[in-house]
Amino acid sequence: MFKKDFPYFSNSDIVYLDNAATTQKPKEVITSQVEYYENYCANTHRSSFGDANKATLNYENARKTLQEFINAPKKEQIIFTKGVTESINFIASSYAKKFKKVIISSLEHHSNIVPWHMQGRTLGEGLEVVSCNENLDFDFVDYENILKANPNSFVSITHISNAFGKIHDIKAIIKLAHKYDSVVMIDGAQSLAHMSVDMQELDVDFFAISAHKTFGPTGVGAIYIKEKYLKEVEPYQTGGATIDQVDFSSSTMLDAPYKFEAGTQNIAGVIGFAKALDYLNEVGYDVIMKQEHEVYEYLTDQLSKLPNIIFYNDLEDSIGSKSFNFKNIMHDDIGILLDKMKIALRVGHHCAQPIMKQLNIKGTIRVSIAFYNTKEDVDKLITALKKALDMLS
Repeated sequence: MFKKDFPYFSNSDIVYLDNAATTQKPKEVITSQVEYYENYCANTHRSSFGDANKATLNYENARKTLQEFINAPKKEQIIFTKGVTESINFIASSYAKKFKKVIISSLEHHSNIVPWHMQGRTLGEGLEVVSCNENLDFDFVDYENILKANPNSFVSITHISNAFGKIHDIKAIIKLAHKYDSVVMIDGAQSLAHMSVDMQELDVDFFAISAHKTFGPTGVGAIYIKEKYLKEVEPYQTGGATIDQVDFSSSTMLDAPYKFEAGTQNIAGVIGFAKALDYLNEVGYDVIMKQEHEVYEYLTDQLSKLPNIIFYNDLEDSIGSKSFNFKNIMHDDIGILLDKMKIALRVGHHCAQPIMKQLNIKGTIRVSIAFYNTKEDVDKLITALKKALDMLS
């Protein structure tokens, strides 16, 4: 019933099941960006004419919208970025590099692994990895042992695994880190599409947010920064819109958030992101979670009836993505055949090669749903999978 709100579904007969990569966009998100470019296209925070003032006002209103959406105490704690990848790189480069140890989990996306390698950190040499069990559950005993041995560390953990849909108990992860005087950043790339998050309830120090995985535009994201760290974090980039005074001897910076947003931002994208959040507020997370849970359970049930299927984690503490393989069949072959049958999903390592290597596989078939997906979508997927399996057997 929600597909009518998304123009993509009126213009395509594809069964779209790749939402962990990017979500489709509701009409108001698209309209708001076109309206900006057609009616009041101007730069923000610089000029004082009418259209520039309107652009600045809508841009800053978007910051307020996101602040309220995640219950951040102040709008100054919301820094717009290109997305979660830039947010993580920003904090890694501008704050976390001073820590002796960085602690991550086994289920991280490459965007929360490679930035630490760029600092010369490797396993056991500046980088510690929390193990997981065969069901991909976060090992809290291992985690606390690492924290005990390495207090005052920087912890950077994904909330929901993009590859497997596994949900980490981030509230418990944050609380335990703080017990050992460690600072925590959460990769929330997959979070807002599926559930509400509350910065004050979580007591998180940094929280990275994606727009395009949350029904908003590509090239937009944000990082929430706890107020106590705003003065400690160094600007990632500098230039226009970040400065208070400049001469050839020195420069002085503005306060947050502006000192962190150098140059011209993705103004239309930020405005569109706010419209995506407004749309989610209209639908409501109670409705979203109920719809998605029903489809996710149905998907798991129907997949489990297929012959020789291999799952890597159960339904408990999982949402959004479901990864699997079929015995003696290459996931790439499945992906090629399903594309011919107009089923859009992802096959491969999903930018999570370390956990794939741990599982001794090259990749998986990943179905990732959003609340606009239906049981009919699942039925079409299952029909296509059966045909593909017949051809490949």
